[in-house]
Amino acid sequence: MVGPVVLQAGVEIPPLTTAILLVFAIVAVALVLFVIEPIPIDITAIGVMVALIVLPGTGIDAAEGVGGFASSATITVLAMFILSEGIRQSGLVNIIAVRIADRFGDSPFKQLLAVLGLSGGAAGFINNTPVVAIMIPMVNTISKKTGVSPSKLLMPISFAAMLGGMLTLIGTSTNILASDVSGRLIGRTFSMFEFTQLGLVVLVTGVVYMATVGRYLVPERISTGDELVEDFDMAEYLTEVVVRDDSPLVGETVEQSLEAVDLDVDIVQLVRGRSVFSEPLARKEIRAGDIFVLRADRETLLELIDTEGLDLAPDAGVTDERLEVESDDVEQAVEQSLVEVVISPETSLVGETLETLNFRTRYDATVLAIRRGGQIIHARMDERRLRGGDTLLIQATEETIQRFGTDRNFILARELTRPDFRTTRIPIALGIVAGVIALAALDIVPILVSALGGVVAMVATGCVEPNEVYSSVDWSVIFLLAGLIPLGVAMERTGAAEWLASVVVLAGSGLSPIAFLALFYLFTALVTNVVSNNASVVLMIPVAVDAAQAIGADPFPFVLAVTFAASTALMTPIGYQTNLMVYAPGGYTFTDFFRVGAPLQLLLTVVTTLGIAAIWGV
Repeated sequence: MVGPVVLQAGVEIPPLTTAILLVFAIVAVALVLFVIEPIPIDITAIGVMVALIVLPGTGIDAAEGVGGFASSATITVLAMFILSEGIRQSGLVNIIAVRIADRFGDSPFKQLLAVLGLSGGAAGFINNTPVVAIMIPMVNTISKKTGVSPSKLLMPISFAAMLGGMLTLIGTSTNILASDVSGRLIGRTFSMFEFTQLGLVVLVTGVVYMATVGRYLVPERISTGDELVEDFDMAEYLTEVVVRDDSPLVGETVEQSLEAVDLDVDIVQLVRGRSVFSEPLARKEIRAGDIFVLRADRETLLELIDTEGLDLAPDAGVTDERLEVESDDVEQAVEQSLVEVVISPETSLVGETLETLNFRTRYDATVLAIRRGGQIIHARMDERRLRGGDTLLIQATEETIQRFGTDRNFILARELTRPDFRTTRIPIALGIVAGVIALAALDIVPILVSALGGVVAMVATGCVEPNEVYSSVDWSVIFLLAGLIPLGVAMERTGAAEWLASVVVLAGSGLSPIAFLALFYLFTALVTNVVSNNASVVLMIPVAVDAAQAIGADPFPFVLAVTFAASTALMTPIGYQTNLMVYAPGGYTFTDFFRVGAPLQLLLTVVTTLGIAAIWGV
C-alpha cells in the first residue's frame, strides 16, 4: 500500500463517552504511579484491576478482572522463569562467561564483542535478568585484567540483553503477553520463531552500533582499581578514634553508646591491643584505649570528639587493607572483606530501609556507602529507601559474602565461584529447554503446555529443586501481567482504544503507511522508557490494531512494531529492569542512557520499520 493515509468512508472520531473517560482516568493515574513509583508497579497494576472491577461502566466484572491470573500469557511467563532457573542453576552461563574472561581478557574490543554476543544470544532463550546478573561480576573480573572501566561494558550488556529478547517468543515476557493480546484482538498469535529473522537484524544492528559509535559514547564512570574505599569516596567518612580514660562511653556497650549519641555514625571496627573485632559489636563493652574505625561525616566526628571523650588516632587513615582484616595478621581477628552488592530490581527489599530491615543484624554485614547511579550516599543511609539497582558497599566475612552470592535479593558484583552449581545437569537442562522450544515451534502442543511440561521435567530431573520453584519466579512481573491484562480488555470494550486510534489516524493523515508504522514504533518506545514494557504492550496494541483497521492496513505488522518497540527502552535507566541493574554498578548518570541510547533508538526505528515492511508488508 502506497500513498497518504486516509480515513475510510464513514470512519470518524467517535464521541467521548463516560466509560471512555473513566478508562482514560484509570490509565492516567496508573501511568503517573508507574513513573513516580510511590508504590511498586505490580501493586499499582493490582489497583488498576480492582478499579476496573468496582467502578461501573468499565465493562469488567469480577471474573474477568481476576482472569489475568488464569491467562495463558501469565502462566507461560511463570513457567519460563522456572525454566530459566534450571539453566541458571546448571552454571552454564557462568562457565561461558569465565571462558570469555580468560580468552578475551587482553583485548578490550574482543571482550566487548564477546560479552555483547553472550548477553544477546542467551537472552533469546532464558530470562534476560539472570543473564545480566551473571555478567555483572564477570565484567568486574574482565575490567581488572584489562584496565577497562566496568562502565564501558555494563550498559552495552544491558542493551544487548534487551535486543536479544526479540530472537524468540520466549525471549521476554513482553513477547508472550503481546502474543496473547494479538490472539485476542486479531486471532493471530506469534509462533516460536515468528520474528527471529528480524530479531537477528535488530540484535546485529545494536551490536554493531555499540562496537562502533556507542563504544565512544559510553562513559568511563568507575575506576578499575581495587580500592573500593576510594571508589566510594570514603576517605572523608572513615576515620580512627581513640577512647580517652575520661570518656563517658567507658563501661557502656557499643549498642548503648550508639543509642546515647543519637548521631549518624557507625562503628565499623573495634581495635583492642592486638585484637580486632568487626561483627558482632553490639554487646562489646567499651574500654579506655579502644580504637574505633568510625563512619561519620566531619561535623559528626567533631561533635563526637567534643562530647564523648574521643581523640583522633595517630596517623588515622583507613584503606581497603585496613578494613579487610586477615586472621593471620591480628590475634582473634575475623577475616573481613569489602564487596559491592546490587539490590535486585525484582526483590521485596525495594522500598525498605536499612533500619527497617535491621540490615546489620539480619545479614551480619556493615553498609559503608550506597551508590545510586552517579550519586554516592554516605549520610543518613539508614533512612534511605532502597531502590532496585542500588549498589551497597559492605564489609562482611567471606561466609556472609557467599550467602549474598546465593541470595536472589542481591547481585554480587565480584567473581564468585559457587560450589553448588549443578554442572552435571547442563545437558539435561539444555535438552529440556530445547524440547519446550521444539514442541511449541512444531505446533505439537501450545507453548503454555510445553512450558509447564518443561517445569515438571526440570524438577523431576533435579535441575530445579522443589523449594526453588517458587523463589525463582519474579512474582512482581506475574502480578503486573495479571493486573494489566483486564485494562486492555476494558480499552477495547469501552471504545477507548478506538477513540485513540481515530485521533492518531486523523493526526497522521498525511503520512505514508511505513511512516505511520514508524510513528507507532517510536511512540511506543518513548512510552516504554518511562513505564513498564508490559504496560506499553497492553496500552498500545489495541490502539495500533484499531488504527491499522481504520486505514485499511493489516494490523499484524502494527502489533509487531509495538512489540519490538516495547523491548527497546534504551534512553532511561528506569525503562527496563536490566538498565536498572547496571545503573549503579556502572556509576552512570540518568543522561548517560539518553546520550548512548537515543541514537540507537532512532536507528532501530528505521531498521525495525523497514524490516517489518519487507517481511510482512504494510
